[in-house]
Parts: sequence; structure tokens; C-alpha cells
Amino acid sequence: MRSDRVRLFQTLPHACGYFAERTAQNLVIDPAAPQLDQLYGPALERGFRRAGGHLYYPYCTSCRACTPCRIDVERFTPDRSQRRCLKRNEDLQVIESMAGYNAERHALYERYLRQRHPGGGMDEADASDFRRFLTAPWSPTMFLEFRQGPRLLGVAVTDVCQQGLSAVYTFYEPEETARSLGTFSILQQVALAKRRGLPWIYLGFWIAGHPKMDYKRKFRPMQIRTSEGWVEMAEG
Repeated sequence: MRSDRVRLFQTLPHACGYFAERTAQNLVIDPAAPQLDQLYGPALERGFRRAGGHLYYPYCTSCRACTPCRIDVERFTPDRSQRRCLKRNEDLQVIESMAGYNAERHALYERYLRQRHPGGGMDEADASDFRRFLTAPWSPTMFLEFRQGPRLLGVAVTDVCQQGLSAVYTFYEPEETARSLGTFSILQQVALAKRRGLPWIYLGFWIAGHPKMDYKRKFRPMQIRTSEGWVEMAEG
């Protein structure tokens, strides 16, 4: 993306979602750009991520902790714990669905946010919040639904680009913790990428040593983006 063709904006400082004592800023590709659908894939390759209708990259003056990461689909093999996760969820049906709002999805989304993010500002999400955060008119989004019979247990919001899949967000039944549905959703996105011949699963950002991000290290081989480009994450 050349700066003479695409405008970048920098947000004002705001509270960091990962470190309470820090503030954060993002670079955002012009949300009014008419070609956002064409920019999305190259932006993923450069470490950007979608939230709603915005493509952004963390760009904080005193911190560079957020590191873009992606799974190498062709070389990925589930480890023992991930194989157990697949076994626990053999009773679930995985359905490739059109993205969008409906009452069933919204009810699950609300339950998930109230349990997992209480008091975080997202736990009273109405229908417009659902649409605004999870979808965008230009984004190539699909919903992977996980169902036990007719019961909806989880939704993996997944963007499908030529460069690979972007795992945008997953929400699931908070009472089903034993199923490890977060892990299951990534494994199903890997399976989808393999079916479609796509090389990467973009998992957003990884932060070294942060407990909320440690799960991403388990999907190996994993690449992270550095100043030299994409490199394989070291073991350990």
C-alpha cells in the first residue's frame, strides 16, 4: 500500500485493552476509501486487522508489543490437546453460513459478552452493535456455525481473502467451557483453509508473555511479522 494512493489516519490515544496502565493508538486505512475490499488482502499481509468497517494496525508511541501472527496451514498438525478438543466436539455440526444478524446469533453473542467481558463496555451490545463490530458491507465475511442438533453453540466470524482466512472474532456458549470452543473454532478455520487451498490463518496480534495471547503459540508452525517481514516464531 503506497502512501500516495491510500490515506492512513492515526487515532487519538485511548485505553489499552491489554495493559491497564498504558494507552494505545492505531493506524487506520481511510474508511471512506472506495476500494477497501481490494485493499483488505494486501493489508492482512502487512499485519493489519479488521474490526467492523475499519482496517487497523496498532501503532503506539512507546510500545510495540502487538505482533501480527498467522498459522502456516499446509504445515500445521494438531497437537495432542487439539486432537482431544476435536474428539470432544465430534457431536457438533460445522456449517458455513452467510454472515449477518439474526436473533439467535445475537442472543448467543450477548450471553458470551456478559460472561467473558462483564463491565467492559461490550456487554450490552444491541443489534446495531452486532452488525457494526462483526460485519462490513465490503468485507468477504462468512460465519462458521457450530451446532449440536438445532442448538447454536458457537460462531466463528471468518473473512475469506485470497491471501488466507482472517479469524476476526469467535463467540460461543459460555456454559460449554469443557468443549474448548475457542480452540475448536481455530481448528475448523484451519480445516476450511485447507479445503479452499488457502495458505494462512491470520490470528490478529500476539503479545509475548501476555496470558490472554498465550493460546496462539499452540498453533504451530506460527509466523510473526517483524521489521524484516514474516518469520517463523521460535519454539519455547
